[in-house]
Amino acid sequence: MRRWMVVGALLVGALAIQAPGFGAGAPVLIGVTVPLSGSNAEAGQDVLNGANLAVAAGGGSVLGRPIQIVSADDACDAQQGVTAAQKLVDAGVVAVAGGYCSSAAIPASGVYHTAGVAFVADASTNPQLTEQGFNNVFRDIGRDDLQGPFAAGFMLNTLHAHKIAIIHDNTVYAKGLAQATQAALQGKPGVSVVFFDAITPGDKDFTAVLTKIKGLGPDATYFTGYYAEGGLIAKQFKDVGVPGRFVAGDANNDDVFIKEAGAAANGVMITTAPIAQFLPGAKAYIAAYNAKYGKAPGAYSAYEYDAIGIVIDAIKRANSTDRAAIVKAISQTKDYKGITGSITLNAKGDRAGTVYIVLQIKNGQFTAYSGM
Repeated sequence: MRRWMVVGALLVGALAIQAPGFGAGAPVLIGVTVPLSGSNAEAGQDVLNGANLAVAAGGGSVLGRPIQIVSADDACDAQQGVTAAQKLVDAGVVAVAGGYCSSAAIPASGVYHTAGVAFVADASTNPQLTEQGFNNVFRDIGRDDLQGPFAAGFMLNTLHAHKIAIIHDNTVYAKGLAQATQAALQGKPGVSVVFFDAITPGDKDFTAVLTKIKGLGPDATYFTGYYAEGGLIAKQFKDVGVPGRFVAGDANNDDVFIKEAGAAANGVMITTAPIAQFLPGAKAYIAAYNAKYGKAPGAYSAYEYDAIGIVIDAIKRANSTDRAAIVKAISQTKDYKGITGSITLNAKGDRAGTVYIVLQIKNGQFTAYSGM
């Protein structure tokens, strides 16, 4: 009997060594959930590119083991986000970095919490993500309840707008940013939100909504949805002749927006966390991205690069690929030197001291806002 017990123990040990992500010489698997299908697929691929560059920049290994990125398509959809998260957990990932859409990231975070897997979000900005009380959920970019007041202040104090229209698309991110902006405008003397309503993602014709807004005579219109619709709205905004300035939230700082809007993109302003082109520490990253992919990085790949960096740094500090040890080490992240700046995570898992800027499209290019 004892001999069979010994043989059984050896077999269990062998199986443990062969399990994905856990063996002494096996790859360290880091998950990346992004939309790789649907209207946000281009942004998702950009984020995945940033993850792969982060691994390459770190030498491709940690604790003497190769790092392997395992991607999963969440399609910016709640149900598919959960499916993608479970796929990564089952694959044996030690942590996950990614999450472009809050609508997919928030439900996915429940899967990661149950499995005890660290999740570092790079672009999902809805406050709810880190307000759930999950000790394993983090974020290296700002929240919409910070961007909303910033956008409101910009429209009031810089554009001197008093009548403001707000358009969202009912997704978790867009509606949350719209509500945060509306709340920041409420009670301001002489200021009114003359329009607050949603369009439907995937639609192509927004003239009915824009004609209604035109009749309200806004000084500024703020669109908080995604770039696929944003570019079309900007074009039709000009075609319809809506008065005032067109401003958009940070899901619109993508070249697809400029392509869809055409000449109407010029002059559009976008509130956003600083993107790579305006980050002093990202020059080498931009060069590496261009060399590898033949184009400039998009808005969020730099934040994904840092999210992967935070995970790798945590593994090194923990000297372990144990999921719980990585969660603890990430929670203690302080003054991590990322290409997006110094990163310290607060008690909720959010990045402390986040800032926002305004971009303006000029001659078909994103530039730093420099006035009217």
